[in-house]
Amino acid sequence: MIPVTNKRATRVAKALLVHPDDSVVTLVEPVLAGDAVTFDGRSIPALTDTPSGHKIAIMPIAAGAPVVKFGFPIGTATAAIAVGAHVHSHNLATALDGTLAYRFTPKAPAPTREPEETATFEGYVRADGRVGTRNEIWILPTVGCVARTATRIAAQANAALVGDGADGIVDGVHAFTHPFGCSQLGDDLDGTRSILAALACHPNAGGVLIVGLGCESNQIDALLREIPEARRPAIHTLVTQLAGDEIDEGLAKVAELVALARSQRSTVALDRLVLGVKCGGSDGLSGLTANPLVGRISERVVAAGGSVLLTEIPEMFGAERLLMDRAVDESVFHGIVTMVNDFKRYFLDHGEPVSENPSPGNVAGGITTLEEKSLGAVQKAGRAPVSHVLPYGARVGGRGLTVLEAPGNDAVSCTALAASGATAILFTTGRGTPLGFPVPTLKIASNSALATRKPGWIDFDAGEVLDHGFDTVAQALATRVCAIASGAATAAERNGEREIAIWKRGVTL
Repeated sequence: MIPVTNKRATRVAKALLVHPDDSVVTLVEPVLAGDAVTFDGRSIPALTDTPSGHKIAIMPIAAGAPVVKFGFPIGTATAAIAVGAHVHSHNLATALDGTLAYRFTPKAPAPTREPEETATFEGYVRADGRVGTRNEIWILPTVGCVARTATRIAAQANAALVGDGADGIVDGVHAFTHPFGCSQLGDDLDGTRSILAALACHPNAGGVLIVGLGCESNQIDALLREIPEARRPAIHTLVTQLAGDEIDEGLAKVAELVALARSQRSTVALDRLVLGVKCGGSDGLSGLTANPLVGRISERVVAAGGSVLLTEIPEMFGAERLLMDRAVDESVFHGIVTMVNDFKRYFLDHGEPVSENPSPGNVAGGITTLEEKSLGAVQKAGRAPVSHVLPYGARVGGRGLTVLEAPGNDAVSCTALAASGATAILFTTGRGTPLGFPVPTLKIASNSALATRKPGWIDFDAGEVLDHGFDTVAQALATRVCAIASGAATAAERNGEREIAIWKRGVTL
């Protein structure tokens, strides 16, 4: 403990009390020892210098007792903690262990926020009724050997067909490269194939060129068998080992796809939106500002009849019961249970603890345990009931909130969201990241300092809720989401950040 010996004037720092049962508050601004920490009409002195986003104890906590935030335990105190003390890795540890047994005890649905009656966006209505937020040509290599070939075709096609002087038939040509597709076996190869097939069916792609090498494990014929017949006219293929000049042939095929992809935007309601939600590089404010703000958008979309996809299964550990309690029926409940316990076994089978999360960046930002991170992460779903559970690589088929199987890794999980059909992704962050993905990815800062420091990365400042409240800022975010769904560029799109990553689970030959 740092004794208070300075003679400076005492400053006042704001903190947030999330739930009346909490034993800690989260700092909105940094404090020095002796500063007054104010929250919920109360004030306590800070005992130590503590950064913004970190936690301060507001009641004595005995060693071995639970530390409570969000109204739930986020771990166990490893030492006695005094009022005003910094609560973090030096005195708080996870209580998570292996797989658990759960019982189906459904609760009455929480009231959700009504959608805006006039909320619409300008989307591309496809023949199957789905609606895209972009009209692009996607180039998908079957194997890493032709990744650079796919990139070269996309670059030249953009210059020739979408650059200055073009007639703007499509919004862009993009290659999504990866290192897989050969030397994979069984479920691992099936996962690669499923993700690529799902991306090939995406409504944001007016046309798709699949580029293969010819001798790879991930053969084009097998890939095409996973794509519905109705989608085949919008898909061309190129086997480079059989081509003369693969770049010229690829460009010719893309030109044919561009001609086929002619489409105009039309006005549609929020029930046609498929929204993916994700958090990455979180800090101590992510679960208090950005994630619950996104949760309000999720509720609006679900209430309007649209679809929301929530993933990052390992970042549900410790908060999974909140989702299980909102399962619409026992089948969905058991689907969540299976997915959570299977993921825990995946960690344990590889000799890793289920609580290895949070990352060093999360810890520096104030998140101490996986329970704390998870309780903040699930806020992105709001209070919407869970209607569906989907395995990795599967495509969304129903409306409402869907829990999708994928790990927490930003690139892998966002690729899974896009492959499942998300036409836009809301990505919250407290630390910042430049990454972008196949679909428009709107980066939402949990704190205003990040939004100010990295305007080239950040699209929206959720720190505004601290000054203006959730209702006002949620309306501004909803307006921004509709604008981006209608064609406004995200920061990642302006920066040319477009990536995919495929979940590698098996052996490599």
